[in-house]
Amino acid sequence: MSAWVGIGANLGDAHANVLDALDRLAWVPGVRLLRASSLYRTAPIDSSGADYVNAVAELDTSLSPRALLAALHGIEQAHGRERPYRNAPRTLDLDLLLYDDEVIADAPALLVPHPRMHERAFVLAPLAELAPGLAIPGRGRVADLLPGVADQAIERLR
Repeated sequence: MSAWVGIGANLGDAHANVLDALDRLAWVPGVRLLRASSLYRTAPIDSSGADYVNAVAELDTSLSPRALLAALHGIEQAHGRERPYRNAPRTLDLDLLLYDDEVIADAPALLVPHPRMHERAFVLAPLAELAPGLAIPGRGRVADLLPGVADQAIERLR
């Protein structure tokens, strides 16, 4: 199955944390890292703290959505991820954005497509770099959604 993962960090060495997350994704049994976007810098949304470093990864996986989410949470925990409150600054955040073309509504644990991905430049810009024609179920193509977040500052780092 095809899966897309959003990666972000704004505590500690955010740049290194995002790169390490990509390395760790490649080592998860049942997961093959196909490609990753450039890194991007964005300001926090609905929060405070330092700017985020973000990226998106495309995976091929034999894991179920729940098993993949558990693996993502394990990588976050390896980076000391804490969840003191909604949108708190974080050492690492891994979001399951898409899992094939499935719509999964097992709230609050698993919602796919990610419920706010179509509203976030830090998701859409990296996705557009890799797959502008990718369709987000119920929302449309990534390239068509990108103009709707043009007011959100985002800077490509590499």
